[in-house]
Amino acid sequence: MSIDQFIANEVKSNDVVLFMKGTPQFPQCGFSGQVVQILDHLGVNYKGLNVLENAELRDGIKTYSNWPTLPQLYVKGEFVGGCDIVREMFQAGELQTAFKDAGVAVKQTA
Repeated sequence: MSIDQFIANEVKSNDVVLFMKGTPQFPQCGFSGQVVQILDHLGVNYKGLNVLENAELRDGIKTYSNWPTLPQLYVKGEFVGGCDIVREMFQAGELQTAFKDAGVAVKQTA
């Protein structure tokens, strides 16, 4: 299986996928950590893939998305963006709406 096939399979078979540096339990960069905090705050179930474990994955995801930086968030197969975009969407309430519109469960927050 090529790296593109692997990425496509992960993105299509999981509702929410975060390609990140480190793991959700132990992010290894501040930007990945911020996105993890947002997803955890929203109570979203997601799969985190550590690009530091595989140089081919780290390079391949950038080519796959045509986006040069990490982390990268995908929802229902669609690329959402990196840390800045996810943070801005969250602060504006757009991320929560995007999850709900995609049929992804979000924890009710006060």
